[in-house]
Amino acid sequence: MEATAKPVPKPLVWVADSLETVRSFPAEVKDEVGVALLHAQFGGKHEKAKPLRNFGSGVLEVVSDHRGDTFRAVYTVRLAGRVYVLHAFQKKSKSGIATPKAEIDLMKQRLKRAIELHTIWEKQQHG
Repeated sequence: MEATAKPVPKPLVWVADSLETVRSFPAEVKDEVGVALLHAQFGGKHEKAKPLRNFGSGVLEVVSDHRGDTFRAVYTVRLAGRVYVLHAFQKKSKSGIATPKAEIDLMKQRLKRAIELHTIWEKQQHG
């Protein structure tokens, strides 16, 4: 009888204050973000995870509404072997669905940092 290998989740890497921010979210939002990240760790995509516009493939956003507030978590699966959580925030603006430019700029900066961290990690794995 052949044993089947259990799938191994990809490690989560929290960039900057993303973990602390998610921990500050309401319990229902934390649960939703957590389930979405678990899907990503096993190579899947949660139904609420949508590609983030203008970031290319592999950068996704989970939007969770809770009691009239909107919470977002952004992560990338672009870098092999790991899931990087780039940013999490509560959307303050009540008008429109567009993500504020300051948040977009921060996500771009953190994606760049995730690529740097990933490069270091890869060198450690092969060095």
